[in-house]
Amino acid sequence: QVNVVESGGGLAEPGGSLSLSCVVSGNEFPIYKMGWYRQAPGNQRSLVGTITTGGNTDYGDDVQGRFTISRDNAKVTAYLQMTSLKPEDTAVYYCYAEEGWPNGAKYWGQGTPVTVSS
Repeated sequence: QVNVVESGGGLAEPGGSLSLSCVVSGNEFPIYKMGWYRQAPGNQRSLVGTITTGGNTDYGDDVQGRFTISRDNAKVTAYLQMTSLKPEDTAVYYCYAEEGWPNGAKYWGQGTPVTVSS
C-alpha cells in the first residue's frame, strides 16, 4: 500500500511564508512525478506545482514566482516553499505522486490546510 503523507501548513499572515513536506512510502515502482494541488471551498482542485525525478518543474499561474517545489529523490520526499502568501492562497493542499511508465499509478495525500489571514 502506497502512503502519501503531508506535513506543515497552518496559518500565516499575508506576505508571510510557509512550507509543506510530503513523503511517499510503500511504493513498489519509482515515483516519477510529485507535487501539490490545492482546493479552496467551492472551487475545483487546481495545480500548484509538480516536479519530476529529473528536476523539471511546472507551476500554476497563480503561484508562479512565489512558490518553489523541490524534492529529495532518495527520500521520496517533496517540499513546497510558499512565499509572499496571499489570502487567496487559502486552501487545502494535497500532495500528489505519480509512478513512472508503464504503471503510471497516481496517489493523493489526505490534504493539509493552509490559511492566510491577518
